[in-house]
This record gives sequence, structure tokens and C-alpha cells, in this order.
Amino acid sequence: MSALEQLYDVILQRKEEPQEDSYTCYLFEKGLDKILKKVGEECSETIIAAKNGKQEEIINEVSDLIYHLLVMLADQAITVSSVLEELEKRSGKIGNLKQIKQTNKNS
Repeated sequence: MSALEQLYDVILQRKEEPQEDSYTCYLFEKGLDKILKKVGEECSETIIAAKNGKQEEIINEVSDLIYHLLVMLADQAITVSSVLEELEKRSGKIGNLKQIKQTNKNS
């Protein structure tokens, strides 16, 4: 089991068995809007960290972002394995430049 899956399991456990003083439980209590707000904040902080070019800061912010994304996935009943499966499908694709250009044109 990967570290992501282990963390996801802990998040699911907190969702199913709330614990006092748990930040994860707090997020689930506040609901999807709060979870998504945190995803957005962490995304912005990750961008700023990358612009600053400090590796330790980038690692910390990406870790925060991944954690909040996992909370969002748990809230939406989406498993880490389903995301990993999608990434595996995408990694096998070759020559998608035309599709990317078409997608950008239509956006």
C-alpha cells in the first residue's frame, strides 16, 4: 500500500469515526465548501512556493495540497486507486499533442 493510500485510509477512518480535536474531522464537519476552500488555498500556496524556488517550501505546500485533495476525494467517495488507475491509463498514451491543442482551442 502506498503512502497516499495509507493516508487516505486514515482520512476515511476519521470520516467514519470522528475524533475530538482532529483537523480532518473538522474539515468533514464544515463540509465540502470548507474542504474546497482549503484545496484552493493550498494550490495558491504551492504556486507561490514554486515561484520562490525554495524546495523545502515547495515540498511542504505540495504535501498540504495532496492531503486536502485526499480529504476532498474521501468526501466525494472517490478512491485513491481510481485516481491512480486513471493516471496509469494516461501514462500509456503517446502522441496526444493534437488532442491537447484541440482541447486548448475549445476551452
